[in-house]
Amino acid sequence: MTFPLKSLVEAASKAPIVPVLVVDRIEVAAPLARALVDGGLTIAEVTLRTPSGLGVIEEMKTAEPGLKVGAGTVLTEADAENALSAGSDFLVSPGMSPKLLAGLGGRRRLMIPGVASASEAMARHEEGFDLLKLFPASIVGGVAALKAMGAPLPHLRFMPTGGITENDVGKYLALPNVFAAGGSWIATGADIAAEDWKGISAKARVALAAL
Repeated sequence: MTFPLKSLVEAASKAPIVPVLVVDRIEVAAPLARALVDGGLTIAEVTLRTPSGLGVIEEMKTAEPGLKVGAGTVLTEADAENALSAGSDFLVSPGMSPKLLAGLGGRRRLMIPGVASASEAMARHEEGFDLLKLFPASIVGGVAALKAMGAPLPHLRFMPTGGITENDVGKYLALPNVFAAGGSWIATGADIAAEDWKGISAKARVALAAL
């Protein structure tokens, strides 16, 4: 593999579960990053749904430089530019629009765009995206959809996200066209608000051990 996200796929091969994080306070970013790494995780996605998102990414990368930290909910060219300036290793979007595509320019190969169908997956691949996100996975067919896409589109690789739980993540990761899966249960908003770092680490270890 020679594409820009090679290191992300390599990190996923060690720990393919990606916590999707909504963080309101920058001051919890460093201990959160340490808790995830302590639990054995190698990748995290910080959504840009809060004003603190960019600051959280920057602090997490400072605290744990080896942790691959991506920016989620990237909707505009400005989101992409700001996330990369904050130190994001990769970008994630729920879908793709013509305006966002044009705004990405040469950075599109750092993006994992969301798709909900085979046609969208084919279009994104033709546009130059190496990795895709089935989203919202639990609503658009989940494991069955990915299994069905695998036969006619064996060259595509996915990081499904949306409605995935600890009870079914293993089914997703057992598919050959899935390199990682995203979920919010490892570090929920309540966990982060309570600063339950030991609990987050424990949940990460349990999830990885179950694989």
